[in-house]
Amino acid sequence: MRIMGVILTCEHGGNQLPAKYKGYFKTAKAQTSLETHRGYDPGALTVAKALATGFHFPLYANTVTRLLVDLNRSVGHPKLFSEFTRDLHPAERQQLLNSFYYPHRQKIEEKIETMIRRKGTTLHLAIHSFTPRFQGTIRTADIGLLYDPTRQIEKQICLRWKNILKVLTPTLRIRQNYPYRGNADGLTTGLRRLFPEHNYLGIEIEMNQALLAPSLSARKKMASLLYRSFRLLKVCP
Repeated sequence: MRIMGVILTCEHGGNQLPAKYKGYFKTAKAQTSLETHRGYDPGALTVAKALATGFHFPLYANTVTRLLVDLNRSVGHPKLFSEFTRDLHPAERQQLLNSFYYPHRQKIEEKIETMIRRKGTTLHLAIHSFTPRFQGTIRTADIGLLYDPTRQIEKQICLRWKNILKVLTPTLRIRQNYPYRGNADGLTTGLRRLFPEHNYLGIEIEMNQALLAPSLSARKKMASLLYRSFRLLKVCP
């Protein structure tokens, strides 16, 4: 299958906190959480922007902290709201959805619909990063390529991409459907319910924050690697 269009998203691109919501985050724990991986995906937005610029792909990025409402969770998911917002009045939670969640998802859905109509099969790359250690366990990957194992084209693309990355940088640990399952709750999983495989392919790129954290140059190095490897993948014109 020839992919005719690519769209990039970054759901956890920043930890910005609009002034009207600062009252929810007055405690020391809340302030600390905003600066950690709980508040956003460090490095992800830099990489997403570099790929968007290099390939001229459309990018839809969110820079408001996920601790208000997580744009990568389905409505009703227990982690849609964090411990700092889940006990708000239902009307306040609905306002968070209306202000941040629905606009982000609606723009992406509309763009994909337009791309499918004009170009055909569309590949969605969702850019994320993950903490090197989670709940005491050290993650054993540098890059994770996440896909739905029942969608053979997504699986084939990720396997080819993994092999290309290993050739370019043999020392990197590249894993498939790690550190999360590619069909777990998330934006790509939700979009697969809306669009059939011959129209939509969703792949989530997860990068280890240990490789991104040292400096801006480290993030640019990761972006360069993904750029070169995607060009060699040759999945679109």
